[in-house]
Amino acid sequence: MVQFLAVMQVLIVVATISLILMHSGRDAGMGGMGFTPASQGGTHIVERNLTRLTVVLGILFFANSIALFHYLH
Repeated sequence: MVQFLAVMQVLIVVATISLILMHSGRDAGMGGMGFTPASQGGTHIVERNLTRLTVVLGILFFANSIALFHYLH
């Protein structure tokens, strides 16, 4: 079980780092690539989905860290 949690931790970390690097300034990154017209204003749908996915992976990272700590002690 510990090996599975450790592998999942590494995969979650790599995915989280990748998603964080996709986020950029206001008109850069995935949101500024023109998926939606700039005249709509606000955050593009791609940026919102990136943010949601980043939050979900952050929660998974936290839960997996606690589970890994529990099995190691």
